[in-house]
Amino acid sequence: MSSVGLVLGAVLSVQCGAAAATTLFDQVGPAGTVLLRVLLAAVVLMAVWRPRLRSLRRRAREDLILVAGFGVTLAGMNLSFYEALDRIPLGIAVTLEFVGPLTVALLGSRRRLDIAWALLAAGGIVLLSPAPGGSINALGMGLALLAGSFWAAYILLSARIGQAFTGGGGLAAAMVVGSLVLLPVGIAAGGEDLLDLGVLAVGLAVAVLSSAIPYSLELEALRRLPERIFGVLMSLEPAVAALVGLSLLGQDLAPREVVAICLVIVASAGALGTAAGTPPVEA
Repeated sequence: MSSVGLVLGAVLSVQCGAAAATTLFDQVGPAGTVLLRVLLAAVVLMAVWRPRLRSLRRRAREDLILVAGFGVTLAGMNLSFYEALDRIPLGIAVTLEFVGPLTVALLGSRRRLDIAWALLAAGGIVLLSPAPGGSINALGMGLALLAGSFWAAYILLSARIGQAFTGGGGLAAAMVVGSLVLLPVGIAAGGEDLLDLGVLAVGLAVAVLSSAIPYSLELEALRRLPERIFGVLMSLEPAVAALVGLSLLGQDLAPREVVAICLVIVASAGALGTAAGTPPVEA
């Protein structure tokens, strides 16, 4: 598969997984859903990549710290995003979350044009902000922005994991760490319903769609593409999320919200594309 196909496949997969995850919120809550997603994804990835414990113990201390940090980042990103998704529409949540990758791009560039991209993105965020009598949940917005900060860390750490570990062994180990971090809050939210066969079946589908498939595709893409090019392709994610939210969840967006999403997409693509020039992308 081409580098572009890897990224676009990851984008579509993760948004379909997010839509499926919302069907579990009433039964096990966002925290319980996240635990199922990360834990079951860890099981799948461990089975696929089979990283040996002995080989992990032999890794340099810096590599083990990197795995632990990546696992904590995965846990924080997924938990804050699902908590946001419980309060605001999918398309808006992803748009706000995308502030993280946009910030990475802006910090990596010194071009004057980036000021315009930043202002454009800020305009989109302002349009999404709760207006008097508006329906956007402020806490949901804050949680989505928090997820964005974790996403920024994810992009940087994911590239380092891909360089430090062959295959998906590093990712699988990080997912195990993330599962351990999420156990207390997930069990508290979901309780014995986490063991319901129907819940487990949906949880497995969410894990495969939202974690196992996209993270593996993204890791491979980041081995082939510079981080800024990866980010340009990922800038399509808010649009894909809005379309998935509309088609699968029936989440209509007001014209103002559609304009806001478009502003953030244009700002993200522009900033990431001009961060340090745009070398050819592997077709």
